[in-house]
Amino acid sequence: MSKNFIQAIPLTSINSATFTGAYQAVNVDGLPNACQLIRITNDANVDVVVSYDGVIPHDYIRTGNTLELNLQANSLPNGFVSSLRQGTVVYVSGAGGAGYVYLAGYYTPKS
Repeated sequence: MSKNFIQAIPLTSINSATFTGAYQAVNVDGLPNACQLIRITNDANVDVVVSYDGVIPHDYIRTGNTLELNLQANSLPNGFVSSLRQGTVVYVSGAGGAGYVYLAGYYTPKS
């Protein structure tokens, strides 16, 4: 049975100085829990493309912006839970730059 509160996964990041234009994992080991909300913050001085499979581009984040996916808000019918699957690896690509891209996530723990 799920609890009625939210917990955070550990924050992960990637240094944009390592960017080569190919997709690189922000969270190499994948999400430790199925997350109802994820936030990707681009604190680098380059724009980034986000992929949830490492192949297809899914989102774009300009320098200094944040992408927040409130998956629970998209849950239908009411009372059901939508989440990004445990183990999901989030990838980013861009030109080499300075600064970091951060991934935060929030989940409902099981009993």
